[in-house]
Amino acid sequence: MRELRCTYCAGTELEPGFLEGRGQGSGGHVRWIEGALERGIFGAAKRIGRLRRAVDTYRCVRCGHLEMFARPQRE
Repeated sequence: MRELRCTYCAGTELEPGFLEGRGQGSGGHVRWIEGALERGIFGAAKRIGRLRRAVDTYRCVRCGHLEMFARPQRE
């Protein structure tokens, strides 16, 4: 595994964690969805037919900056 480094302060100690999603269907995590945000008639984000990826989140122990990475697509 590659060494993770904070892009803000160059700290090397990043601890894993997650962002809690809010709203229906979030499942307690966030996802990266391809394309610009488009909203439907009721204000919800349009997601149908778009690539989705889980997001891994790390917090820098030194400065608190969050680093997020979209997981690679599974073959």
